[in-house]
Formats: sequence, C-alpha cells, structure tokens
Amino acid sequence: MAQVHVIGAGLAGLSCAVALCKAGRAVTLYEAAPQAGGRCRSYFDEMLGRRIDNGNHLLMSGNGAALAYLDMIGAGGTLTGPAAAAFPFVDLAADERWVVRPGASPLPWWLLVPSRRVPGTRLADYLSGLGFLRARATDTVNDVLDRDGALYARFWEPLAVAALNCDPGISAAALLRPVLLRTFGRGAAHCRPLVAAQGLSESFVDPALSFIAAHCGTVRIGAALRGLDWQADAPKALQFDTERVPLAAGDRVVVATPPGQAARLLPGLDVPQGATAIVNAHMRFDESIAWPWDAPLTGLIGGTAQWIFHRDDIVSVTVSAADQLAEQSAEDIATVLWRDVARALRLDPAKRPAIRVIKEKRATFLQSPEQVERRPGARTRWPGVFLAGDWTDTGLPATIEGAIVSGHRAAIAAMTA
Repeated sequence: MAQVHVIGAGLAGLSCAVALCKAGRAVTLYEAAPQAGGRCRSYFDEMLGRRIDNGNHLLMSGNGAALAYLDMIGAGGTLTGPAAAAFPFVDLAADERWVVRPGASPLPWWLLVPSRRVPGTRLADYLSGLGFLRARATDTVNDVLDRDGALYARFWEPLAVAALNCDPGISAAALLRPVLLRTFGRGAAHCRPLVAAQGLSESFVDPALSFIAAHCGTVRIGAALRGLDWQADAPKALQFDTERVPLAAGDRVVVATPPGQAARLLPGLDVPQGATAIVNAHMRFDESIAWPWDAPLTGLIGGTAQWIFHRDDIVSVTVSAADQLAEQSAEDIATVLWRDVARALRLDPAKRPAIRVIKEKRATFLQSPEQVERRPGARTRWPGVFLAGDWTDTGLPATIEGAIVSGHRAAIAAMTA
C-alpha cells in the first residue's frame, strides 16, 4: 500500500494523519522535537511543580473543525466552559467589570439589552461591525472599524488582537470575518468559550497519537527531516540525520512544518514572511483563590495582560502581539503581569506567587493583508507533495481551528491527487 509521509506533528500534522488513518491510508508521522504538539502541548514544569500548557488557547463552540477532530480521536469531552456564552471583562484603569452575553438568535437582539453589551456603548456603535462584511483583501481591522468610543477599546481591539495576534492597524480584516460569522454571527450556541479541562496535550495531542497507533499508523518522534532527494522535480527519498527513507511509486509527502522550514525543504515555495510573538505566564497559588466568574477566562483592558485563565491552582496570562514585551527579561515580565492579575482578582500584590514566563517569539505568521496574500494552498507544483499548517491558505486565522482545517484539507488533497 502506498504511504503518506507527514512531516511535522503539530496540530496540522496530527489532524492530517488522523484524517488519513480514518480513511484507511498507511501513514507515517515524523516529528523533529522530543514530543508532538508543536505550539499546542503540555509539559511538567519543575519550578511550578505542575503540568502546564506551553501557551493558552481559547476555542469557541462554533469551531466545528476542532470539535469534530476531538470527537474523532475520542476526546470530545475534554473541553470545559460556561453553560452559556459569557465573556467577562475587567477594565483595570477604571476598575469596572462587565460580562458580554450574546443571545440565542443569530440576529443580535441581545444588543437591545444594555446589561448584555459593553458598558458605555450605544446600540448604534455596533453597526461598525458590518464593516467586516465589506472588507477587502487589502483592508486592515482598523480600516473597517470606528475607533472612537468604548466599543473599540473594550471589545473590538482585544478580540482582534487575540484572534490575529497582531496590532489591528496591521492585521487583515478579512481573516476576522469568518471568525465572527461562525461564532457571534450564529448565536450563543456557537460562541460559548471553551478551554482544555486538563491540558492541551490531554485534549489534542495524546488522544491523536493513540488514534494513529490504533489505526496502524506509525509515529516517529525525534526524527528531523534534513531534506528531500529529488528526481525530475519529484521527491524520491526523505533524508534524515542517520537514515534515508526511499519513496515508492504512489507515496505522498505532506509538509506540515512552520513556513520557514517548509521553504527550506521546498526551494522556491513562496510563504508568508515575518512573525509575531505571544507571551504567556503561569502563576501557581499555594492558597485557593476566589475566581469570581463562571467562565474560565477573563479579558483585561487597560493593562499589559490581555486574558487570564484559571485551572485548579494555576492562573495563566496571555499577551498577544507581544513582540516588544518578549524582548524584556522574564523577571520584568512576571512583575508587570502579576500586577495586572493582582488587580483583576483583588489580591494582595505583596503575596506574589511562583511565576513561569514562556515566550513564543514566532507564535504565528504576521497576519497582515500583504502576508495573507502569500499563503499557499494544500497542493504544490511538486508531484505528490502537499502542505499543511495554520499559515497555509485556510481562509482562517492562525489558530487551532485553522491548523486542524489545514491538516484535513491536506489529507483530502493527498488522497485525491
């Protein structure tokens, strides 16, 4: 039977391998790192004495591809969130708190109820969101929004930065449109916030590896692909550090690596240039804290921290579009983020917990209109070679949903070529 060789065991590669195994195809999945998961994984942190995620990831109940993937690998019950769609926010500067509560109908009748919407906003302010429906490929988020007033600062800006990991003055408005249409645009049942109940690996990675093994797939961890051997513009072998793997007639190769590595493996491949950082911090509390919200996360306005998450005795903080912050020392970052968390949770700032700071300097590709135009599709000009990754042309931002969609599309392309 012809083999499909999937290079990279991040979420895109895992999604691709799972879809291929489900279809009964022979699959070998290769990962250069000591563990699968890429930028979406868990590990035991010695300093905190806890298992933590390398970064915080929020899903919503409208992320159909991600939820279908979890169901397929037997992990459909591993996410948690509030029973209803609710997004708490804290304005640290004004010490004001509110909860955005979308309504059940796809039509935004809930905006007629002041207690459900952002304080300080009028019903007419929300009409600016229609600009996303008219957004051109060259428009940034700021090009289509009214930036005056509370709605931009208290809703649109934090949402855009979280979804696109980029300043709204640079990020592509067209990428935020499908996010809004698939979640808020379909009513509360599709925009309930969800997070991994135990950890990212427990939800997205470990069950996928078990699924692949149960369907006779092969996973090779610590196998770094150094290059492809070519003949007449077609790959004939995979060259690893200590091994050359010949490709038989009918074999397929799916490159599911970050864009820079894909361009190295496939000379002449045009990929998005540039990257933006995300900074996360995990804080372990020795004493139980009073988490005042039903949702496991809260948005912060007016500080450095943008979102805080709660799981057991760990409070985690995420800062997106964090290129400048990532250049600071871990100690300086911990100090400023703890100050924000202490204010948000009304804790004694003198009782600072143990804090682990994690910098992901190349967390996503630069999601500007110019770089979005450079996203390649799943099919390439090389016979038998396909692409997967959240940086490929999924029409979605570089998120968990986008990565899983890309892997599934690459699997279909490899099976139908």
